[in-house]
Amino acid sequence: MNPEPESAPLCSSEDHAPSVSRAMPEERTLELAVRLLRAFGDVERLRILVRLTMGEACVSELAAIEGETLAVVSQRLRVLRSENLVIRRRNGKHINYALADRHVAELVETVLAHSRET
Repeated sequence: MNPEPESAPLCSSEDHAPSVSRAMPEERTLELAVRLLRAFGDVERLRILVRLTMGEACVSELAAIEGETLAVVSQRLRVLRSENLVIRRRNGKHINYALADRHVAELVETVLAHSRET
């Protein structure tokens, strides 16, 4: 008969750094973050976000640069807009798209920088 293995002693909260035990974000915040990351999780949508870090552009410009149809680019922009990653502004007959705020630009740059390092 095998003797029962010794159980590891339980650790206490004093054994951990304060950052591990700090309060978690609310569930709603985590769910929104997951949706945002899903929107980032598509090469074509990420490519649009990268292009928009260089400045605003209209759908026809993005479609021409990407070699895609207006409908395809519009659908990608609709997803990005629904997650508050891009905003749109009417300029005559054109609707220009831009990153929603500096946080989005920082996320794009951080993701790309991290990807270059790995």
